[in-house]
Amino acid sequence: MYISKKKLFYPISKGLRRYLRTYDRETKLPVLYEGLLHYADSFPYYDKQGHDTLWESVMYDQQTQQELNQGLTMIYALLKTDGDTSVMEHLYVSRIDYCTFGNSNPFRVQIMNQLNDNYDYFYVKRADASRVYGLELEHILSPSRINYLVDGNTLIEEHIAGIPGDVFIKEYVKRPNTNKVRIAKEFVKFNERCFVRLLGDMRSYNYVVDVTPDFEDEQYRVRPIDFDQQSYEGKKTMYLPQFFKDNNVVVDLVLKLLKPDVVRQYQNEERTLMFRRLKSARYRLKDLIDCMRRDTISTPEKIEQLRQELAQHHNAKEFLKCQCMGDLVRLNLKFILARAHKVMGF
Repeated sequence: MYISKKKLFYPISKGLRRYLRTYDRETKLPVLYEGLLHYADSFPYYDKQGHDTLWESVMYDQQTQQELNQGLTMIYALLKTDGDTSVMEHLYVSRIDYCTFGNSNPFRVQIMNQLNDNYDYFYVKRADASRVYGLELEHILSPSRINYLVDGNTLIEEHIAGIPGDVFIKEYVKRPNTNKVRIAKEFVKFNERCFVRLLGDMRSYNYVVDVTPDFEDEQYRVRPIDFDQQSYEGKKTMYLPQFFKDNNVVVDLVLKLLKPDVVRQYQNEERTLMFRRLKSARYRLKDLIDCMRRDTISTPEKIEQLRQELAQHHNAKEFLKCQCMGDLVRLNLKFILARAHKVMGF
């Protein structure tokens, strides 16, 4: 399964802009996306193994570089410490990379601590409505919190740390000390989270695996890093990572190591957790879904296809009445998490 056409770009609507202001996601930024486009030179960025990463490190003239250093470290302070400038004295921009592929053509900014040479990243992107909805749904419904800021057509995202999914599958899964059962369990839960909130295109390079050493073993958490395909595609399987061939190695682990009853148990566990998160943030989620229902984030053809496929999947004609992707997300959440509602005895 693959995506044949590049996703359409959707600007942030007035309603979504009000939502962002209400929940402190919008702020005035000292550097905007367009300001980073005026670089003087670039060269390919290679990883430690000498492989071309398809990112380009960009260079600016001296005056522009000084202005960007001040503005980008301020953005880092806004992102991490809500604007506390005392942390800026020992920080500087050590590298800016530009990605020439993908939908958002992001800049990746490396911030270095000159006291200990430790570094962190954040990303500067064009603000796409689909991606903003995806970030918010991840923040509300997933186990992980998401930190980002918006100003006009500029989106700032913090770096999500982890081993890229394609690297993890290639280099980590077959290691002797890797707990394959726990990997299979987490992939089942990740697959469920994506489908419940209709996050698409979770090919292996669009998520990372966060590995946490436990007192006897390792724990794994799969986290999406690309939210461009939030509620955009019309094909139901696009929202199920199990159907992407990049993930076949992990899918095989699930089929080999987990019995169907165990898979259903893990699915129910994840639905229950999502339902609890939904309950604690129900007003915020309602505000977000209301914005989605008034917004355009996909094409009529894709909406028609997805409502037909979800109606068949759930055996529910209610999906055929949905007029937009926001309606479909709302009803999909209701149908799937209602099962958790009953399991929990509410």
